[in-house]
Amino acid sequence: MLRPLPITLSERISPEKDVPLYIQVIRAIVRDIKSGRLTAGMYLPSSRQLAMELGVNRKTVVVAYEELIAQGWLSTAGTKGTIVSPVFPVPPGGDRKDGSRAGRDVAPYYRVLPPPDRSIALPAGEGLKLDEGAPDGRLFPPDVLARAYRRAIHGASAENRLQYRDPLGSMRLRQAIADMLRNQRALTVTPDEVCITRGSQNALFLATRILLKPSDTVIVETLTHEPTIAAFRAAGARIVVVPLDKGGIDVDSIERACREHHVRALFLTPHHQFPTTVALRPERRLRVLELAQQFGFAVLEDDYDHEFHFASQPLLPMAAYAPEHVLYLGSLSKLLLPTLRIGYIVAPRQVMPALAHAISVADGMGNRLTEDAAADLIVSGELQRHAHKVRKIYAQRRSQFAELLTARFGDDIAFSLPDGGLAFWLQFPGVDLDAMEARAQAAGLRFASSRSFMAGEDASRGLRIGFASLNMAEARHAVDALYLAMRG
Repeated sequence: MLRPLPITLSERISPEKDVPLYIQVIRAIVRDIKSGRLTAGMYLPSSRQLAMELGVNRKTVVVAYEELIAQGWLSTAGTKGTIVSPVFPVPPGGDRKDGSRAGRDVAPYYRVLPPPDRSIALPAGEGLKLDEGAPDGRLFPPDVLARAYRRAIHGASAENRLQYRDPLGSMRLRQAIADMLRNQRALTVTPDEVCITRGSQNALFLATRILLKPSDTVIVETLTHEPTIAAFRAAGARIVVVPLDKGGIDVDSIERACREHHVRALFLTPHHQFPTTVALRPERRLRVLELAQQFGFAVLEDDYDHEFHFASQPLLPMAAYAPEHVLYLGSLSKLLLPTLRIGYIVAPRQVMPALAHAISVADGMGNRLTEDAAADLIVSGELQRHAHKVRKIYAQRRSQFAELLTARFGDDIAFSLPDGGLAFWLQFPGVDLDAMEARAQAAGLRFASSRSFMAGEDASRGLRIGFASLNMAEARHAVDALYLAMRG
């Protein structure tokens, strides 16, 4: 059996104290159990190991353990060793029987914030999770990922690259992403203009650090990404909401907002608008860039799922036309796996020192091994092969999900078949969505609330439901459960 890690007791054991050493050990262990440092069922070190850690005679620890077992604080687990007892002999009104604290006062210098009005994560609990457009992690071959990690580990070790590193990220991955963007998205970018982040949300948060100061104005669409709103609010920004329609954001409203406010940034998801999935029309993209130049604001372009298009060739990113006005945010989560947490920012070279500083303050560095493994997958062609394979699977799932929705809901649902991306935007005319959502979640469905997408009170409501991560059985179950919830 693997022995537990060495334990440092919170109370110093010293022969200079008047109290016998074994009593000091007893008191220290009891104090750490009551404080929660040692929890019920935790294995303690052997008497020999703890004696070495404390610098005392083994007999001292043996006597202390025997006394604590007799008192009920510890118990023996046969040949496995000594564990913290699952039930502690504490007086009524003290700590809970499992050793946890009944409650602790928070010191006045902590800034304890109230919980937000709306959660920015999917509801917790059991049941079928309906994401907002995630890939199916089961489709990525684990042996391919394992080989990439193995090569990354051996390479980093051989080249002495297992040390602290550039906060902007692995140069190998920055080079691979720059090549990918140049070849596939027409961005004339070098590795010196790429910063690796822990996913696209981290990329957005870092962008707010270098762009915004309290009271700066940011424009968002009336339906948008709730964590993005939370990041802007955390930066102290003022948020101005403008409408959108089937062609994307209303550019006339952008201009009016710029004339009324000193706008610092505009957040857009032009490829597939989040959450509605509509693409921003080419003429509106050009008009937005003209306004950015005229009024001097930055465009935060979140291109979160550029790789997945089913109906036609995707439009090029706005950053391809005006890199001086656009901070381009991307992610490998949809192509690889969300759990790898790899995103990136493309920005002018002059911006990189500020990004490096922001990362150094908050994180120091990312994960070189994961980043080098991802670079290996890109350079070796494995990522492209995987993308080609899953595109076909997701295209089929997209069609099947649309057929299930139409067959089950009929005229009770409104949606358009998305040209790309991994999710549907579903609307239910005349339906009480609050009641429907409550019934669906009671039946075991977990999904983002329709209200979580609303930046404006007058925004139209709907559900963004991902289809790519659901196999046929899961998709059928989800549609049936949503239908039953609608019917009440």
